[in-house]
Amino acid sequence: MDKSDFLGPTFFIDCDEGIIQEKSRALTANIDGAHEKIQRIFYFVRDKIRYNVYSPRSTDSDFKASHVLTKGEGYCVQKAVLLVALARAASIPARLRFAEIRIHHIARSLAEKRGSNVFPCHGLSDLYVNGRWVKVTPTYDLEYCKKAGIAPVEFDGQNDALLPLSTIDGKPNVEYIQDRGFFDDLPLDQIRKASASWKYLKQ
Repeated sequence: MDKSDFLGPTFFIDCDEGIIQEKSRALTANIDGAHEKIQRIFYFVRDKIRYNVYSPRSTDSDFKASHVLTKGEGYCVQKAVLLVALARAASIPARLRFAEIRIHHIARSLAEKRGSNVFPCHGLSDLYVNGRWVKVTPTYDLEYCKKAGIAPVEFDGQNDALLPLSTIDGKPNVEYIQDRGFFDDLPLDQIRKASASWKYLKQ
């Protein structure tokens, strides 16, 4: 696939929707460099779209970028979809990537509901900047990080920006188990089959 294959709209990455186009233009106004543009977009999605692990996801439309932007909240997959859409609207090639991770620093109630601290389809974004793809995770907003005691993900617009492996006080935080590859659109059926969380969210 050529990088140009990751610029157009899809069902979930609806970067042609007016609300996505307008927000992307507003975020990147008067900015010339691609890495400065994507930095601005990243920090908007990281902090202005509130992280909510229980964000509604019972319908396909709950995952559309325009819906996530309107709601102003989402979990990792929804926020990654929005980041990709805003990047594409700014003419920056972008695609979705997934990884299986283990979250050691997890609320007991959530771990008990899921029966595991392994998340088989953690969503993140691949962005094409300065001639190469970089992996970026906009999952946790700044307020959530403060409450959870983890360092926020910082993105310089040029290098990978992933969830921290340790908490601020040195305890294990995230373990990356398996890279599940990249996708031009959201493979929602695969996520629903693989995700242990889908079972309790449907109850």
